[in-house]
Amino acid sequence: MNLSQEDWVNQLAADENAVILDVRTEDEFNDGYIENALNIDINKGQGFIYEIEELDKNKNYYVYCRSGARSAKACQVMNELGINNAYNLLGGILDWEGETVNP
Repeated sequence: MNLSQEDWVNQLAADENAVILDVRTEDEFNDGYIENALNIDINKGQGFIYEIEELDKNKNYYVYCRSGARSAKACQVMNELGINNAYNLLGGILDWEGETVNP
């Protein structure tokens, strides 16, 4: 499900069962990420699928990438793998107005 930044942030803040998932490359992730995000690179192909299959299907996943395209695809793959609570951040981290961690 696609959510605006406002809806994504509000829903995330109220969700005790939330996991933030960054599907960008490791290099992109290391340039800055949303606090507490787990990085699983969608470009890993089958490796991405294996890692998604290991995730708890009872959690709610708040997914983002650079602009929202890869995370939309990731949410679609997650749905196909039985994770029905995946929420895509429209506009990705490019439009993100919140804090980021810059290692």
